[in-house]
Amino acid sequence: MTPPRLGPTRRVVVVGTAFGRIYLDAVASAPDRFSLAGILARGSDYSRHCARERRVPLYCTVEALPDDIDIACVVVRSGATGGAGADLAQALLGRGIHVLQEHPVHVTEITACLQAARQGDAAYAVDTLHPNIRAVRQFLAAAAHLRRHHPPRFLDAACNSQLAYPLLDILGRTVGGLRPWTFADAPLRPSPDAPFLILTGTLGSVPLTLRVQNQVHPDDPDNHSFVLYRVALGCDAGVLTLADIQGPVLWTPRLHAPRDATGRLRMRGDGTERLSVSSTTILAGGEPGSFHWMFARTWPDAVATSLRDLDRAINDPAARRREGQWALDVSMAWRDLTGRLGMPEMIHPEEPAPLPVEELIRAVHAVG
Repeated sequence: MTPPRLGPTRRVVVVGTAFGRIYLDAVASAPDRFSLAGILARGSDYSRHCARERRVPLYCTVEALPDDIDIACVVVRSGATGGAGADLAQALLGRGIHVLQEHPVHVTEITACLQAARQGDAAYAVDTLHPNIRAVRQFLAAAAHLRRHHPPRFLDAACNSQLAYPLLDILGRTVGGLRPWTFADAPLRPSPDAPFLILTGTLGSVPLTLRVQNQVHPDDPDNHSFVLYRVALGCDAGVLTLADIQGPVLWTPRLHAPRDATGRLRMRGDGTERLSVSSTTILAGGEPGSFHWMFARTWPDAVATSLRDLDRAINDPAARRREGQWALDVSMAWRDLTGRLGMPEMIHPEEPAPLPVEELIRAVHAVG
């Protein structure tokens, strides 16, 4: 449990009301640390509705913000995706307002924002959000424990192209650092109609196999992904797996049975104690939440954690430097990766028909 804050709360303004809705919920979820001081948006009917609903002022320019704002959450597309988010972040930092900026952000924009932060004596961080999701944090804690006892042997991961940026952040933390990284010059497509491209390389010198669904529906870019992301870290003792965005986190020890004097595997008896462990253990997240839960709690809770991290960095120059360098590394690795993947393939699939899980349960139980 987070201890109560000593002193006044940080006054926060949220910039943007599309994905910014998640940030609005995050601020509301931590009243001991933060208070919503306003919304900065273009003034659409929806942004006005959000301001009325939250009972806060709506501002339409950075210049219109009052001088008592502590933190701005910039949830507007950056130049990397055709928006003005980085320009807004720099203007806010120039006023001495600490900024948490939603990913993805191009490395040149991060560099400019870090310079503006130094000039404005403000803290700046890129929020990749996903490393702060509870199931991911649990996976990373298990990965850190593994690294203390067994060197990583491989990484195997899959994602859609929209989540490649935060996935690289997760993968770097999984192996203890992104550098040095390498990616193969060209991805492999197993067949002409295969939805995933396969790219090999290394992260932190650990061999990597990455499958990316580099496809997007131009009119519905947030849908039609086969998987959000999935990660497996292998070491001599076994494989640690993050099955999905909300878990579960799985541990699968390696099968290793002794042999008798004739060379046959010994499957029972003395000396086979290691065979008594479960072949797969659910370490965390045995019952992942629904997608409703993901929108309502999983993502806002992760943003609230990012906000707390930024809050601590405000008075910690060393933390600011570490976070700034890490943000640059993630962005540079993402630039290298996307340069090899190329532009996403445009697809126009129909809305997928849902499959009732009860049907799968009946199919499983029919086996007996």
